[in-house]
Amino acid sequence: MTVAVVGFGGSNCDRDAVRALADVGVDAELVWHEDGLPADTTGVVLPGGFSYGDYLRAGAMAAQSPILADVRELADEGVPVLGVCNGAQIGCEARLTPGAFTTNASARFQCEHVHLRVENADTPWTRSYDEGDVVEIPIAHGEGRFEITEERYDELVDEDRVLFRYCDADGAVTDAANPNGSRGAVAGILGEHETVAVMMPHPERATLPELGLTDGRGVLEAFA
Repeated sequence: MTVAVVGFGGSNCDRDAVRALADVGVDAELVWHEDGLPADTTGVVLPGGFSYGDYLRAGAMAAQSPILADVRELADEGVPVLGVCNGAQIGCEARLTPGAFTTNASARFQCEHVHLRVENADTPWTRSYDEGDVVEIPIAHGEGRFEITEERYDELVDEDRVLFRYCDADGAVTDAANPNGSRGAVAGILGEHETVAVMMPHPERATLPELGLTDGRGVLEAFA
């Protein structure tokens, strides 16, 4: 029983994810996309990085890899799938989740700690938190602005599929606290199944106690 962390050319957070998962007691294995998923896969992480140099659009080329068809099949069977940063872009491009991630409103790469408000605590990814909790998790992206049509956004809200919103340290969702201009300050969402999620911030970078920030552990504990 293994969580497969899928690596592509240009992935650079894959080993971080394996290390962070091990720290929360989850067996994880780095899997090269061309090799396919192990037969005993019990979860999938699409990690951050710059797959294929973000050519065309961030995540667009990796989303065409044959392994994504296998990931979609597992997702439909209820196997947990998490896309982080570039993995979130891949997840949207592969239609695991709706919407798209586009160039930051600042038109700059942004690497900083941000605050997130937990919007739905009744999911595998947020069960370790309470609704309204404020967590601190790093971001590192140039194309992290979540965009979606108004109609689809309303559906996400109505179906309680928004996991996290960017906020200030007190939990207020404001324009100033939205680092990339995402619609509705959305930082993470669910797919059609609650076992599928994508998020732009990096929970694996907020997991190891020795690094001083552990607010992201609850997200990865979903695989346990």
